[in-house]
Amino acid sequence: MNALAQTHSSLHHNAYVTTDMEAVREFYEDIIGYKLVATWAEQTDLFGKMRTYMHCFFDIGDGSCLAFFQFADEEDQKEFGPELQPSGFRHLAMKVDQETQDGIKARLEAAGITEPQAYILNHGYCYSLYVFDPSGLLVEFTVDIDGVEELNEQKKLTAHDDLAKWLAGDHTPNNTQFHR
Repeated sequence: MNALAQTHSSLHHNAYVTTDMEAVREFYEDIIGYKLVATWAEQTDLFGKMRTYMHCFFDIGDGSCLAFFQFADEEDQKEFGPELQPSGFRHLAMKVDQETQDGIKARLEAAGITEPQAYILNHGYCYSLYVFDPSGLLVEFTVDIDGVEELNEQKKLTAHDDLAKWLAGDHTPNNTQFHR
């Protein structure tokens, strides 16, 4: 057993930068349902300059949080983000049950956030609801299919071989769960 497998770890928080903390708060607390549990305002010497910023923590339901920073100084804000070009591949995926995903979808629709801003994608092994938050972060709310545990156990057996094939140039799709 490797050292990592012997240690216990869990997510404390995932952080992102925003220029509009109130819009982020409204999105995560009022629409998604993640409660604001802490707001920290700080002044710290970071990267050779005194920076004044705040960050808010939103509990995702298990004690871990999504955190968002906002800087007091416009130049600091420009230096640290948010990123200028949102990407569908740079995202945060949250595991939820079907009732939670349905509730989030309904609250998004009630807030006027519908396709193409919020959409569902069938990956075969899960169904994902995607939506960009007010800071430009793409958030995915994922519901696993029935039997995903067995499927995951099968993929563990072939993960290294599948990676080796890809790296050797064999880009043949291996997601047999997904049917277009």
